[in-house]
Amino acid sequence: MSTLDWGVLGLTLTVIIVYGIYRSRGNRNMDDYLLAGNSLPWYHVCLSVMATQASAVTFLSAPGQGFSDGMRFVQFYFGLPLAMVVLSITFVPIFHRLKVYTAYEFLEGRFDRRVRSFTAILFLISRGLSTGISIYAPAIILSTILGWNIYLTNLIMGGIVLVYTVTGGTKAISHTHLQQMLIVTGAMAVAGYITVHMLPDGVGFTDALQVAGKAGRMNLVDLEFNPESRYNIWSGLIGGFFLQLSYFGTDQSQVGRYLTGQSVGQSRLGLLMNGMLKVPMQFLILLVGVLVFVFYQYRESPVFFNTQETDKLRNSPHAQAYNLLEIKHQLLTTARQKEVLNLQEALQADSEAGVESARKALLDADAAIKTNRDDVVKLIKKNNPTADTNDTNYVFLRFVLDYLPHGLIGLLIAVIFSASMGSIAAAYNSLASTTVVDIYKRSLRPGASDAHYVAASRWATVGWGVFCIVVAQFANRMGNMIEAVNILGSLFYGVILGIFVVAFYFKNIGGRATFLAAVLGEILVVVCWQLNLMAFLWLNVVGCVLVVGIAWLIEQFKKEAPEA
Repeated sequence: MSTLDWGVLGLTLTVIIVYGIYRSRGNRNMDDYLLAGNSLPWYHVCLSVMATQASAVTFLSAPGQGFSDGMRFVQFYFGLPLAMVVLSITFVPIFHRLKVYTAYEFLEGRFDRRVRSFTAILFLISRGLSTGISIYAPAIILSTILGWNIYLTNLIMGGIVLVYTVTGGTKAISHTHLQQMLIVTGAMAVAGYITVHMLPDGVGFTDALQVAGKAGRMNLVDLEFNPESRYNIWSGLIGGFFLQLSYFGTDQSQVGRYLTGQSVGQSRLGLLMNGMLKVPMQFLILLVGVLVFVFYQYRESPVFFNTQETDKLRNSPHAQAYNLLEIKHQLLTTARQKEVLNLQEALQADSEAGVESARKALLDADAAIKTNRDDVVKLIKKNNPTADTNDTNYVFLRFVLDYLPHGLIGLLIAVIFSASMGSIAAAYNSLASTTVVDIYKRSLRPGASDAHYVAASRWATVGWGVFCIVVAQFANRMGNMIEAVNILGSLFYGVILGIFVVAFYFKNIGGRATFLAAVLGEILVVVCWQLNLMAFLWLNVVGCVLVVGIAWLIEQFKKEAPEA
């Protein structure tokens, strides 16, 4: 990166942090620190909810997902708008009416302390693990740019966010989110435009989409019902609905964002707007990845996008073998360039036979490049068994650093950093609020002053920050980060949602039946995942249905059992 890039990066991050802390001055009590005094308008709620989702994982892994697998991941979000409608009708008014700090306070009044604590613990485990991945994502950037040790970089990245989270609380997070989302949306749109602009003469946006389609990257909708397929319209509408309903309705990192709304109406409007904007936003980010894929059809792509691992190979006993594979990659990419030009000519000539022939040749060229890349991966593992061999997380970052103009590089890196800081800060805040309100205040130190609980919230934030940084040190073993985050969530969200569904809609089921059902349901979900019985999105449906079904059966058995 140039001096200009570093200047843009430093200025953008400084403005965001200072502004957030300035706007949050005067946090005097728990309402201010954890709920921003219920003072934020709908657009703050909307952008804060979106920014909590849109971490560096989104802006690093999603373009890589589009690059490697096409547009089908967008189906993951098809259930989101419907989930926002259900939440606005049911969850939002209940939480506002009860004036809760966390979603789990409601469960004690409906059931008992045991159900509340178990649900809070499930959330703390899932969110703590996911936040570790969110810390690892921007650490990749620093380690790639500066050559820093990834473990040291995780420590620095996680520690920076702690500063303004501990200082400013929820209000600081929400005000920084407003800036982050505006910068993020603009920068990603500019990145997509420049990517198209850098394509060869005569290749425009429509031509790029045609090439991407023939290469199998414009697979927007898959109508086949297949429980083993990760992304199709049914897993998105059904599994995605359950996942999003649980995430936004029961995950404190999201509930804490819309509880800051001035009123029920403002919170509802913020959620509904999120439902309308999130799918187009994710479509744009994936499309940028697809355009990067098309760009590399016309140019030589790296044989492996994580340059840290290839640099290690160059300085290892396997250097000669790697050099031969790199030369082979250059020859294969040259052959691919010829095939994509043939495809373009056939498309312009509107020759179906020519298009089909060129398409098959292009797919064969891509397959040969992939086989050669697999040989490089084997060499990397041979040289370093603990190496990170999933380079999809590095695709967009490598493209940005190699091809985008200076100044924009700094801005895009700032975008990824600021997005990550927003989601990490929201996660820290939600972990702290759940720990203090649902465990510390309820079971360990009831009746203390507001000042004491604010101090406890700050210390809990620090404690969870340390935990998440430790998790980040192992995140390189989890593969594509955007999938890893959602798989982790799917292991817990279905069960948590099932508990809330019972609480809202099955008034005759008590706390004991719900607690036992939740414990059994969580065990069975983990077993389903371990045995790989279905794609991960369906785990959300299974977890919810198991809790409701088992709780209902236990309650019926209690009623029918003869009294002693």
